[in-house]
Amino acid sequence: MAKVYFVGCGPGDPELLTVKAKKLIEKADIVVYSGSLIPPEIIKLCKKAKMYDAAKLVREEIFEVLRDNTLDEKLVVRLHDGDPSIYGAIREQTDNLKKEGIGYEVVPGITSFLASAAALGCELTLPGVTQTIIVTRAESRTKVPTREKISELAKHKATMIFYLSVHLISDIVKEAIKGGYTKSTPVAVVYRASWKDEKVITGTLENIAKKIRDEKITKTAIIIIGDIINPKHYEYSKLYDKTFSHGYRKAKVVS
Repeated sequence: MAKVYFVGCGPGDPELLTVKAKKLIEKADIVVYSGSLIPPEIIKLCKKAKMYDAAKLVREEIFEVLRDNTLDEKLVVRLHDGDPSIYGAIREQTDNLKKEGIGYEVVPGITSFLASAAALGCELTLPGVTQTIIVTRAESRTKVPTREKISELAKHKATMIFYLSVHLISDIVKEAIKGGYTKSTPVAVVYRASWKDEKVITGTLENIAKKIRDEKITKTAIIIIGDIINPKHYEYSKLYDKTFSHGYRKAKVVS
């Protein structure tokens, strides 16, 4: 029986599509895609598909397109920017498909926070700085559980990554400082990571809000907070240390 494919097409650069994603969207009969979030170069790869812009549809209409065309044995792709599992709202669709006895498969894609880290040329987990990444969003129309307030998460002083929140940068700064980050903590904002018009703005919690306002960035950006952006110090990895033994290599120098 045919199934629905929830396909992540990456952050924007068509060359960051997975081979599997490219094959599926080229063969698809039906593509429901995420409006302006998918670049034209990727849309052009949907060579024979009937296209539905999800931005113009409500939940029930999207589901009807997925269900009805799959039952007609058509190759149906729900095309997501980045990766479907991160703020992709796929659970409500997959649960309904299961209720109808329709199968599905999720095809992962490169998410925008990874493309943002690549744009910065940084490592998100540095030994001696942090080994933890917190991915979240600021509260607006979509509520965030009380235990996940920015000020609470900031207490860990890990690398914090915000989706869907750049328009709330002033609130994020205030809550991050309240939680324990210093005003001098480095911050990076990457607008449309991997797109041709990508912008990278760096600063600190003290000045990043003004920089973002000056650039007039209000959407489609990732915020990264943490010392990994501009570390004053860090430790070298033990994995490649000459005194470190592991299953594939013995230490070359005895410490």
